[in-house]
Amino acid sequence: MFNALEPSELNIVLDAIEEITVRAGQKVITEGDQGDCMYVLNTGALVCTKVFAGTTAPKHLKNYVPGEGFGELALLYNAPRAATITATEDSTLMKLDRGTFNHIVKDAAQRKREKYDNFL
Repeated sequence: MFNALEPSELNIVLDAIEEITVRAGQKVITEGDQGDCMYVLNTGALVCTKVFAGTTAPKHLKNYVPGEGFGELALLYNAPRAATITATEDSTLMKLDRGTFNHIVKDAAQRKREKYDNFL
């Protein structure tokens, strides 16, 4: 997602990132909520669960390890959160807000797509 950024744009993103800490058992995002940021796990561990139609119990989808990101779908598509992410141990995350994401990351990805379209 960040590969399309120029060095100056990457510096803007790095300056805009906020480090947050969550405790084991704490929800980072909740399925159905509106999303206003994305995250990258720095240290710790998280679990992703989702309640599917016709069921009441959350289904385990994924374990997150450091370096993995999530939450960008809500920013890309202005959609509610698709799943719940919960810390399974004390963790630190990098948080990127919607404004920076839209102005820098999304624009850079669009420019990259246009470049490939022009090439083809």
